[in-house]
Amino acid sequence: MTADRYGDVSVAFADDFVTTVTIHRPPDNYFDHALIASIADAYDALDADPRCRAIVLAAEGKHFCAGANFARRDDGPPTGNLYDEAVRLFGAATPVVAAIQGAAIGGGLGLAMSADFRVGTPDTRMAANFARLGFHQGFGLSVTLPLVIGHQKALEVLYTGRRLPGEECAAIGLLDRLVAPADLAATAHALAAEIALSAPLAVASIRQTMRGHLAQAIRDATDREGAEQDRLRRTSDFAEGIRATAERRPPRFEGK
Repeated sequence: MTADRYGDVSVAFADDFVTTVTIHRPPDNYFDHALIASIADAYDALDADPRCRAIVLAAEGKHFCAGANFARRDDGPPTGNLYDEAVRLFGAATPVVAAIQGAAIGGGLGLAMSADFRVGTPDTRMAANFARLGFHQGFGLSVTLPLVIGHQKALEVLYTGRRLPGEECAAIGLLDRLVAPADLAATAHALAAEIALSAPLAVASIRQTMRGHLAQAIRDATDREGAEQDRLRRTSDFAEGIRATAERRPPRFEGK
């Protein structure tokens, strides 16, 4: 196995045409523009590499991705050109299986949903917690959540912002496989390897038919999401949502 590096992201090749792309920002793997750009750069390189027919997206540490690090920001989570990098993830040509340990929260859930498939454990926690912050969802979740779990369930997940345990994530389709924590990496790799056994030209053709529209759909969605995030981050409710999260208490929203 050989490995390459793109910022805080490593790329490791295996002999079965499966490549593991690992995020290295433990324990929480908070994202920013640089991290999403690094993942996109890795995907772009792998699209042109004959050693890779399927990708496992993994993360070092306790959590897959806890989203944006509000504690280090005065103006809320990143938007703008970060979403240009998110669109690149959806425009990549190689199938992706995400191995999700711990939390995939907010934009971290958006990153997980950029993959074709998701493998998790009973300890996995997923949440589109934006409304609990007085905020609008981002990272293309307006497209990916309804596509995977249906419009009605997506409304519930977005309106409530509640955390979903691994078993419920599997039951509603957010997770495609639910396994013991010790089996997470092996199961994600096995699913990617099963994809890699199929004829690569056929997989690429099928994927283009089934997912080729997503990059433009995500671009359109993130234009709307970003505009609403910019508007809502100036509200008192957003400031209260951030304070409540930092103080680990229920928010007291006033609708202004």
